Amino acid sequence: MRYYFAPLEGVTDSVYRRLHHQFFGGVDSYFMPFLSPTIHRTLSHKEDRELPNADSVPFRAVPQVLTRLAPDFLWAAEVCRDRGYDEVNLNVGCPSGTVVAKGKGAGMLADPAALDRFLDAVFSDAPLPISVKTRLGIADPNEFPALLEVFNRYPIKELTIHPRVRKQFYNGDVELDMFRYAVENSKTPLCYNGNLNSKLDCEIFAAAFPEIDAVMLGRGLVADPGMLLPGGTKVDTLKAFHDALLEEYLILFGGSRNAMFRLKENWSFLFNRFAECDKLAKRLRKTTDLNEYRAITAEIFATVPLIKMHR
Repeated sequence: MRYYFAPLEGVTDSVYRRLHHQFFGGVDSYFMPFLSPTIHRTLSHKEDRELPNADSVPFRAVPQVLTRLAPDFLWAAEVCRDRGYDEVNLNVGCPSGTVVAKGKGAGMLADPAALDRFLDAVFSDAPLPISVKTRLGIADPNEFPALLEVFNRYPIKELTIHPRVRKQFYNGDVELDMFRYAVENSKTPLCYNGNLNSKLDCEIFAAAFPEIDAVMLGRGLVADPGMLLPGGTKVDTLKAFHDALLEEYLILFGGSRNAMFRLKENWSFLFNRFAECDKLAKRLRKTTDLNEYRAITAEIFATVPLIKMHR
């Protein structure tokens, strides 16, 4: 099985990816939070920082692009190619309201004919292989067969399917019956994404879908960053990882406010791995003082046991 780390905006940035690889590893490809091209056709300072040359990092990374305009996608793909990447990922699955309102991300699934025209333009002039990350549709899983028919027309390198519709966001059950439909009818290699929160979850999925040799892990891997290691996540390693993130963010953001804000996003997932730490979690969310933040996190790592995940 190949394991991919899903892109989580505001969490899995370039610092996080590098340090996760250093402290944990086990990931075959790290997918980057999306790049969204504008009419100016230039990278912002942040985008430039978040898209380092491929050979400057000791792991495989895949840039992701979010746009509804084929020329903008092709421009971004050329930038990725010029920086040494061997694949670019098209995001047609992001459920964010602001993204969908602009017809991007999952918003592209509302009009299969328009999606078909977009893909036709993109694959007619693609500068490097393109993979796609999608959902089942906007409101009804039965929208998916028509979408898969569109995807099947193009030489997509790999199609990652999150088997929920946009209106579900990340709630409710995944539609494994519709994923099975994709397995039986897709002309493209498939990757599965959704509700894989432990190594055991991955093993159960692999037993149910032996045809699939790639899964994408997101929120579950952020909550349990050593999930893929034989011994799982160790609290000492998790503390060292967290402390390294904090020190690098203090430098990157030039102060404590934004560094703590970025790590509090991370803690929104990590708290799920600690038993009975509601009071400490509440204090951590409220604090704006760096010394207090350090003290609270040190207390969590020293006194609150990690919840044992079934493997």
